[in-house]
Amino acid sequence: MIRKILDWGGYVGLAALVVAAALKFQYLPGWAHYWGFFLLAGVLLVAAWLLSQIEDYRTLLGRRTTRYGLNAAVMILLVLGVTGLVQALAVQHTWRYDLTENKRFSLSPQTIQVAGSLKTDVSAIGFFRTDQPGKRVAEDLFKQYAHYAGGRFTWRTADPDREPGLARRYGIESYGTIVLETKTKSEKVLDAEEEKLTNGLVKVTREGKRIVYVVQGHGEHELTNTERPGFSEAKAALERTNYEAKPLALAREGKIPVDAAVVILPGPKNDLFQPELDALDGYIGRGGKALIMVDPFQNEGLRKYLLKYGFVLDNDLVVESNPLGRLFGIGPEVPIVQQYGTHAITREMGGVSTLFPLTRSMSMVTPLPKGVSWDPLARTSEQSWGETNREELQRGVAKPDPADPKGPLTVAAVARKDKARIVVYGTSNLASNQFLNLQGNRDFFLNTVSWLAEEEDQISIRPKDAKQTPVFLNANQAQLVFLLPVVVVPGLVLLGGIVAVVRRRAQ
Repeated sequence: MIRKILDWGGYVGLAALVVAAALKFQYLPGWAHYWGFFLLAGVLLVAAWLLSQIEDYRTLLGRRTTRYGLNAAVMILLVLGVTGLVQALAVQHTWRYDLTENKRFSLSPQTIQVAGSLKTDVSAIGFFRTDQPGKRVAEDLFKQYAHYAGGRFTWRTADPDREPGLARRYGIESYGTIVLETKTKSEKVLDAEEEKLTNGLVKVTREGKRIVYVVQGHGEHELTNTERPGFSEAKAALERTNYEAKPLALAREGKIPVDAAVVILPGPKNDLFQPELDALDGYIGRGGKALIMVDPFQNEGLRKYLLKYGFVLDNDLVVESNPLGRLFGIGPEVPIVQQYGTHAITREMGGVSTLFPLTRSMSMVTPLPKGVSWDPLARTSEQSWGETNREELQRGVAKPDPADPKGPLTVAAVARKDKARIVVYGTSNLASNQFLNLQGNRDFFLNTVSWLAEEEDQISIRPKDAKQTPVFLNANQAQLVFLLPVVVVPGLVLLGGIVAVVRRRAQ
């Protein structure tokens, strides 16, 4: 009778151990604080049952088959123990290494910077169906954000079908919506993508929007133009990073609004009127911030105007005979920049290429005007030169002449005077729809605006779109890929089987 009770106690003990494991890993959240009780009860009951079977074990262990089975059991237990140890270490210590070409499974420097600099608590709720594929992607992103946020970022997922009240409270209209929330603000993100999530984090943790005015009326790139020369992509990029881009008809307004965080002059084809230059001068004199893009062989008035801030704009078009350009499918009139200054705008740009299409070169006024500091931002390679002969350019036969400036040439620079900040590009095409999203152009442009707006914490390398990397095989490689798994490996297995059978029969 006692033996039978102990047998049933063993079964109960095993069940108690299973329950303890479920509670430990939070499969039964409401009972989690009882896991220790179930563990202790299970161990005691199983131990009592094992002790009651000790006489049977002595007889059983004398058999050869039992010894073999015991060895196998020990090996299985060792494997399970090592697996459990690795799992426990993985829970306590998170470690990732991304081997993909563009680090598609790692957070970008900007995201790490934003998450690590959070000054207020942010909670995220992802509204996903239980079986929705995007749920795991979102959860992986959330875990990485929380890792870098140092306790400032908390998250959970909710099924809107199972929690309709919560979904109604946040106005959720589609699956996959993420809500970021602080004590005072909330922001919806419609896709589980790093760039959108990081931009949402910026919006929800910053008060208000900084206004960027873009001067229009002189043949500049237009904010509403969605064609290749337009600035609609630049406008969208600014708005995603919590700026508001507005057009400014300076000739009509006569002054720059007092709420301007930054003023952009994007490649005017015609010179500004003197009252407009005076308005720009007054704005800079009050500590204003301006990004001025001046294309080659244009704007003699701006060339003279910028001398007072230390900029000498050369009358040339930078040409680069760099074989690297052919890899990008671009011509010599689009220099590839990989040399940057030590300025805050470019401090994160190491190893990143930017394209400066149809750009002029510039240099520093010597000596500099009183109170002005000047720094180069981007330089072309030694294979470049500044072509000054417009007739040769029109004929397409440009070649370096002794009078042409030789590379490396500065194509972007920054000047400071008191509280004023000025950045000058030798081209406006860098931020056009055609080129903004190529290589590091978007980062270069947005970093410039962030520095001018005195938001240096937004200066970084932003998330990149995940790209597929196709593998191209020639005929021989494709044949090898087919033969190896389909013919060679199965053939070796078959041959080994035949040899084993022949040897066994020979014995």
